[in-house]
Amino acid sequence: MARRSYAKFGNADYGIWYRFAAVLVKPVTNALAKTDWRGWEHLPEKGGFLAVVNHNSVVDPVFYAHWQYNSGRPPRILGKSQLFSVPFIGFMLRKTGQIPVFRESTDAAGAFRAAIDAVNGGQCVQFYPEGTLTRDPELWPMTGKSGAARVALMTGAPVIPVAHWGAHEIIPPYGKGKNKYNLFPRHTVTVAAGPPVDLSKYQGQELTAQVLRDATEDIMAAITAVLEGIRGEEAPAERYDMRRAARERAAAAAAKGDRAKRKDTPEETAE
Repeated sequence: MARRSYAKFGNADYGIWYRFAAVLVKPVTNALAKTDWRGWEHLPEKGGFLAVVNHNSVVDPVFYAHWQYNSGRPPRILGKSQLFSVPFIGFMLRKTGQIPVFRESTDAAGAFRAAIDAVNGGQCVQFYPEGTLTRDPELWPMTGKSGAARVALMTGAPVIPVAHWGAHEIIPPYGKGKNKYNLFPRHTVTVAAGPPVDLSKYQGQELTAQVLRDATEDIMAAITAVLEGIRGEEAPAERYDMRRAARERAAAAAAKGDRAKRKDTPEETAE
């Protein structure tokens, strides 16, 4: 597929800083892995849109940003607010117009408003709908959070499912000790986009919790379908639900505690 020319930014400073970041980042990703870029034909050539992406390694955002930048539609990425406090990294994130996410704070709505404004302004805004690294044992997408669906339904913008695979072999999710980094041999990282998610049946409906859940599941199903194409295998029929798994662990721990308590309690003797 022919590669698009890089996008022309409306703001000259924004363009300069983004290009400077690309000069720094692209050699790193090229050194870390062989890259396999697919699916740019599904991205709108103009107008705002959402890119919704799976997440299975801490270096996913670097490879995704490289892929998205090379498509000609550089992204506005929603990132943890803590990253904006890291020396130099935070400086570059601010200069390139990325969006900080302040979780569980009074500033949390700011990222939501910024995302809507960016999409309405004709930009690409990237979401990790899972909200964190997947906990699925086989690294399939988990259930998602509703932020991307809400922005999509409020703006009417296209939603492009994107999947990446391979970065987890470089830095595994939650890897520790010897398993924390696997730089050699040089791995292949694939990033691919699929056709826009069809959310037309939700347009015009009140954004109830059920509507947002259903739209979010459609988004996660589309991301999963792209990942199935990359991996060449089918995902499990049931999606991993982190909250449900936490409840089940808590219930199991409570049951174990009850059994231990009964075991340690002397039996009452008959009078």
